[in-house]
Amino acid sequence: MTIWFYVSIIHFMALTRLKRPENVPGDFFVDSSCIDCDQCRQIAPDSFSRIGEQAAVYSQPSERKTEFAALKALITCPTASIGVFGQHPIQDAVHAFPELIQDEVYFCGYAAESSFGASSYLIVRPDGNVLVDSPRFAGPLVKKVESLGGVRFIFLTHKDDVADHQQWASHFGTERVMHMDDAGRMCGKIEHLISGEMEVHFGEDLKIIPTPGHTRGHLAFLFKDKFLFTGDHLWWSPRYQSLHASQAVCWYSWPEQIKSVMRLKNYIFEWVLPGHGLRIHATREQMQKYLNECINRIL
Repeated sequence: MTIWFYVSIIHFMALTRLKRPENVPGDFFVDSSCIDCDQCRQIAPDSFSRIGEQAAVYSQPSERKTEFAALKALITCPTASIGVFGQHPIQDAVHAFPELIQDEVYFCGYAAESSFGASSYLIVRPDGNVLVDSPRFAGPLVKKVESLGGVRFIFLTHKDDVADHQQWASHFGTERVMHMDDAGRMCGKIEHLISGEMEVHFGEDLKIIPTPGHTRGHLAFLFKDKFLFTGDHLWWSPRYQSLHASQAVCWYSWPEQIKSVMRLKNYIFEWVLPGHGLRIHATREQMQKYLNECINRIL
């Protein structure tokens, strides 16, 4: 069975009867199993939108670029809720991930339902590659990661987005990093447990920043004072055109999360790469402006 046929069975035949009526006519569609994780709207905003409480196709891809984006959304969808009729170059999308964001940082795609479709990232570095949170343990992704040097460390921002970390760790002999306040029953499986709220240096290029609030042991990671991986702690808001954090998705302590957001004023960065929510690239000066706007809004 080829990869194309395997993916077609999952993302086409099995979902046709569940197709949402909100989809516009055409080859691509979303079915009623959608969990509204937002991945499709981030990857292919020209094709997918939120209609009601779920995603739907509002505009069918009409050119190669938008078709490729829609296919990448199909591959990434954590619940196999995106379907497609007809012949499309899906193998290109299967092998598109990890997808380069900038420099040594990649977006993994292949989101996991157990992490509610959270984004995960790969950092390629001489001292050992780092997986930030866990994507699905999918064969095509594993092979591409192997070709980039494998995974030496898995940094887990918090307990909600661990997904298939055990399979990744077993396959690559990986060491995991997590805060002990979020590790819970996983404590015996985590090779590097962080405690307290002090910054931890992990080599010359990585800083571990405790950011309790969303969960008790939430962590953020800063790579080369440029890429800030924020888990579910901070993200870009189209509504406010700024960075944002929300009490509505704070599971441990909102006062602690506010303090953690304020702590980020001590750092410089040009990218915010969240688990949930939109990523953003801006100058360091703009990032400080956005961060101050966020703090003023949530205080």
